[in-house]
Amino acid sequence: MKHIGIYTSEQVADKTITEHLGLVRGNTIRARHLGRDILAAFRNIVGGEIHDYTKLLAESREQALDRMVDEARSIGADAVVGVRFSTSMLAHGAAELLAYGTAVKLK
Repeated sequence: MKHIGIYTSEQVADKTITEHLGLVRGNTIRARHLGRDILAAFRNIVGGEIHDYTKLLAESREQALDRMVDEARSIGADAVVGVRFSTSMLAHGAAELLAYGTAVKLK
């Protein structure tokens, strides 16, 4: 499987962008879990990190990135530049995490 570079910058050091292939994106939608919400409410009272939510968000980011890279690979990209994340609430307890960037060919 071809490696696709992921960059938050608009350029790639020591490489030349030869072609812009367009926007690529990957997203995931996750719903909260009642058990996690109870623990989160308790953490709000006593303070501290909500480890289950931290893990959920990390998994969501990786899944969104993987889907973005798969889309870039499918159109023959060598890299994705200008990578960003966005989140939005879709319904009570459900949120979308979106990773997006510009697929490019490199020389």
